[in-house]
Amino acid sequence: MPVNRADVDSLLPLPPATFHILLALADQERHGYAIIKDVEERTGGDLRLSAGTLYRSIARMVDQRLIAEVHKRSAGPNEERRRYYRLTPYGTAAARAEMARLSQLVRLARARGLTPETA
Repeated sequence: MPVNRADVDSLLPLPPATFHILLALADQERHGYAIIKDVEERTGGDLRLSAGTLYRSIARMVDQRLIAEVHKRSAGPNEERRRYYRLTPYGTAAARAEMARLSQLVRLARARGLTPETA
């Protein structure tokens, strides 16, 4: 099913947690704890998702069809209760749209002479 651009645009701007979850799932399926660790590592610890924030976001994102639960996983000793998630084509489109939106904001700020502060 083709992705409707107006539907994607209606989601923007994405909440930061949503965008980071989409990024965490961009390259592979992950379970909740792996998403938390990926976000923390990728942001250098600047963003730490609590379990509550993560699972509320995941429930909303599944309802919005941005991500989907993966039902076929090989069950190892600790894997039986873990739920894995993957990015959907709609989620990919939303992540790309948010990336374009953020890139445009950075271009506009730089055009006005703004640059990030250095510590």
